[in-house]
Amino acid sequence: MKNFKKYYILPATPEEVYLAFTNPFTIELWTNQKAEMGSEPGSDFSWLDGNISGKLIGKTENKELIQIWHFGDEQAEESKVILRFHSHKNGTSVELNHTNIPDEAFEDITEGWDEVIFDNLQDYFSE
Repeated sequence: MKNFKKYYILPATPEEVYLAFTNPFTIELWTNQKAEMGSEPGSDFSWLDGNISGKLIGKTENKELIQIWHFGDEQAEESKVILRFHSHKNGTSVELNHTNIPDEAFEDITEGWDEVIFDNLQDYFSE
């Protein structure tokens, strides 16, 4: 199992970025795919037509999300994702910590963070 940590800069406020990760309607806007997202710890979520699913286990409004993620059939074991949102001179610095990634899925999952999630968010906030 491997861990992945990376920082991303998005041209939006921490409140806007937090909303982009927590509001199902906003998630659907930047992914162009169905999303379900509960707002309370213990609630389930599903993004990208069910390719990413899991459970919200903790949150601090506009500052942090802690989730357990599953990636369809690709990953049988749970992995933990912590997203922290920091003010930055160019908008928001998103600190991503993703732990317990299977070795064989590491490259696909990290590319997914870069190319599917954060590239789409960059485009969404740049419009």
